[in-house]
Amino acid sequence: MLIALSAASILGWAIGSKAHEVPDQVTVLTFLKPEGKTLTLLVRAPMKSLRDVDVPLKANGFLDLSRVDAPLEHAAQLWISDFVELYENDARLAKPRLLGARVSLPSDRSFAEYDQALAHIGSGPLPADTEIYWEQGLLDVAYEYPIASDGSSFAIRPGLTRLGLQVNVSMRFLPPGGAERAFDVHADVGVVHLDPSWRQAFGLFAWQGFLHILDGIDHLLFLFALVIPFRRLKPLVGIVTAFTVAHSITLIASAYGLAPDALWFPPLIETLIAVSILYMALENIVGARFEQRWAVTFAFGLVHGFGFSFLLSERLQFAGSHLVTSLLAFNIGVELGQLLVLIVALPALGFLFRHIVEKRIGTIILSALVAHTAWHWMVDRGGQLSQYPWPKMDAIALSAALWWAMAAVALAGLIWLLSGFIGRWERTGLDASEPSLPHTPLLSKRCASRWNMGRARRKAI
Repeated sequence: MLIALSAASILGWAIGSKAHEVPDQVTVLTFLKPEGKTLTLLVRAPMKSLRDVDVPLKANGFLDLSRVDAPLEHAAQLWISDFVELYENDARLAKPRLLGARVSLPSDRSFAEYDQALAHIGSGPLPADTEIYWEQGLLDVAYEYPIASDGSSFAIRPGLTRLGLQVNVSMRFLPPGGAERAFDVHADVGVVHLDPSWRQAFGLFAWQGFLHILDGIDHLLFLFALVIPFRRLKPLVGIVTAFTVAHSITLIASAYGLAPDALWFPPLIETLIAVSILYMALENIVGARFEQRWAVTFAFGLVHGFGFSFLLSERLQFAGSHLVTSLLAFNIGVELGQLLVLIVALPALGFLFRHIVEKRIGTIILSALVAHTAWHWMVDRGGQLSQYPWPKMDAIALSAALWWAMAAVALAGLIWLLSGFIGRWERTGLDASEPSLPHTPLLSKRCASRWNMGRARRKAI
């Protein structure tokens, strides 16, 4: 008897612990439709993601659909309405009224359209003799929020990521008289404006660009490699601006679908980003040429722009109809983040080279550390890239290659036209503190040679 009770206890514990496990992947479908003085929210979530619910079961383990209404309403409040925040004109809406909640079979396809989903929820429960386990079913719920007007600006914070380890929330917003907007949210992205104004889109993407440059260790290390040999802000601003212009070109091209969408392309870009950091670090060690560095930075900026696009491609769904504004704002945020890095790094390097280590030795040591890190990144990412097969050169691939080749020729021409101006501008920043050679026809070549030698010695010092 004791053994039987122990076995039953262990079995019950095992079943209970399994029921409380967090599912690996969860997909949640939602519709939002403002109409008149109400906003309707429809949600479909897998019932396996709704934990800590007292579920009425039959003796054979199937759901007792005759007694499931109260547990469904409790689950709808505990796991959905308590964590979904809706806003009208930046003011949070009051708690919603539950219109209906029901169990649906996994084969049901009524959530393909809003009207079908709403009619399905209001059509009544499944027959009581339906045999379905809790983990197999779908919970369909409908909520109604009071609003001031269906023409207001609406936003939502879909706090449903707690339903599983990886949660995909598919949201479809149906504004009155407007085109449907679809969103695909994979994480807690904060408040999502369903139909953003240009100001909201600009502020969101400027902040995203600012955070991305500060969170991206790759880009920070690249900027640090740029900063190490410099001690003046003026030439460095020109180089960083060239980097910004370059990554803006490829970022915009990617946003308009001009970048390859093959699986090998992201690991290729990540590998090239590591190569760019390694190159900059090695150039610092052998001796950087300031007059040409902006052109090299421009070339690598094109690569980094594709790296930025991998993040931005998912975020552009929040731009609404303001794609160009969002791209511009993102680049402005990146530029502001880069300037912040310069403001912090330049004084720190200046203090280091003045009081701790001589500039040339310090440049070599810091650049060697950067090169060591970039080398390991390059090897690891190159190994991942080698796992992908080489792309086949079909007509589409050849057309894309020709387009990018023509774009490269045009950019090379632009670089050539700007090289003289940028070179003079950088030399002005580097040599602003040096006295110029007096312009007089009476000065002999020997005096001019001595003047230049003295100037070179002063620079060395």
